[in-house]
Amino acid sequence: MRTTKSNLQVLHEDNHLIIVNKRAGDIVQGDKTGDLPLSEIVKEYIADKYDKPGKVFLGVVHRLDRPTSGVVVFARTSKALERMNKKLRDRDMDKIYWAVVQGHPAPEKRTLEHHLKKNPKNNKSTAFRESGEGTKKGILHYKTLLKFDLYSLLEVTLETGRHHQIRSQLSACGHPIKGDLKYGSRRSNKDGSIHLHARRIAFEHPVKKTPLEVVAPLPPDPLWDICQERLSDD
Repeated sequence: MRTTKSNLQVLHEDNHLIIVNKRAGDIVQGDKTGDLPLSEIVKEYIADKYDKPGKVFLGVVHRLDRPTSGVVVFARTSKALERMNKKLRDRDMDKIYWAVVQGHPAPEKRTLEHHLKKNPKNNKSTAFRESGEGTKKGILHYKTLLKFDLYSLLEVTLETGRHHQIRSQLSACGHPIKGDLKYGSRRSNKDGSIHLHARRIAFEHPVKKTPLEVVAPLPPDPLWDICQERLSDD
């Protein structure tokens, strides 16, 4: 299911920010596919809800890969956009991702450090152990939340924000994300998604200066449902 203005999942909304739960398959900003991006759908939602004639301002604070789901933040004012961009640059924002990966990573809690190089021809990043021409350092931390027969659920936090960083680094250590054919998954998911979800984001509101934390519900999916049930039981 793709997002429309009528089924948009709004997680937080005020005069300065709107935070939504992106579905896998949505694109955040316009690209060469010509598909309607989430940013335009959010603009339509705002224009309808608040009866705003003319052009609606909406700033894209950050993006998620097309097959990824979860929290996406947009700014409704230029002031909020400028301050949120600074938070991103200063890494003054806590983001947690959940990833279902093949196998059982060992150790169960670990820091991964690679040097990533993007290939624009195939839109893919390769993770290397050593630095080289055109590489950028990528650092992430993961811990195992659940183990299944064939898969594990990991909680991932990023120190850097590189192209396809989580997908590339987890694949490089032998545990590609479920459904992610580009990075070595055994098979695709039927809906074209991958099991990577931007679960939580927390930061100080750029204008109100109050703490803001938003958690994105998991997509409707049998494996995600089992993860939710298992964690709720714990």
